[in-house]
Amino acid sequence: MPVKPPRRRLPSLNALRAFETAARCGSFVKAAEELGVTAGAVTQQIRQFETWLGFPVFQRLAQGVILTDAAREILPRLTRGFDTLGLAVQDLRDSHHDRALTIAALPCIAQLWLSPRLMPLQSAFPGLQISVSAMEEPPDPRREPHDLAIFYLDTEAASGGMAAGQADAILPVCAPALAATIASPADLSRHTLLHDAVWRGDWARWLAFAGAAAKIDATRGPTFSLYSLALDAALSGAGILMGRTSLVAAHLADGRLVAPFALALSTPDRLTLITAQPEHAHPRQADIAKWLMESV
Repeated sequence: MPVKPPRRRLPSLNALRAFETAARCGSFVKAAEELGVTAGAVTQQIRQFETWLGFPVFQRLAQGVILTDAAREILPRLTRGFDTLGLAVQDLRDSHHDRALTIAALPCIAQLWLSPRLMPLQSAFPGLQISVSAMEEPPDPRREPHDLAIFYLDTEAASGGMAAGQADAILPVCAPALAATIASPADLSRHTLLHDAVWRGDWARWLAFAGAAAKIDATRGPTFSLYSLALDAALSGAGILMGRTSLVAAHLADGRLVAPFALALSTPDRLTLITAQPEHAHPRQADIAKWLMESV
């Protein structure tokens, strides 16, 4: 009777994944960020993989690590294999008609733009389940598939994206009491400037635009790792924030913030909504994308 050959023995999938990610990223630290673990955990998994193989896949050098020739040769096949696995699991997930619609967004967009729209969105689409992930960069659809992604992008370079609203702009904003003490850009020298870490250069750009760059130190004032923290400081009267109109529009509309100057500097990027490819789309993706765009 025929004998079925045994399946080839594989190493730990976690160890194999750690190796592929570190090799593709060229860094144990970047691999840890992508996998959501510590760099030490990545190191341990790669050592486990090397023990299983019986030889190293990285050369340890004083300035870091580099792939061995054999490891570099098989890396493209491993990457294709993991991408294929990811797509297969995504297809299985997409087959469930009641699954949650997934949205990836920049943290400040998730907190300040998307969050106020979630309750009206669920009222407009009864029974809809939504899952929101805050990310610093748009997700790779091959490894982190989402139905919708909302980020600030140059729309000409945003493949498959749809712009939500008009082009964005920046301008100083502050609490009404503080605004009453400001008559010209020169008055900013007497006040605290609030900075977001990602857009640290916005004050310098706006001051140059307003013709006040020589009078004001654009680097003065505290820097916040989250835009929402900088916004809270501005709302409390702690200083003046360089506001993005897409993020502070609601506060300007209700009077909690005031723009002392009608000098808005247009930005090259805008709030952009990116949709998943049709074969992986949530059944209600198109309707929800349209609703979000019309909500601006």
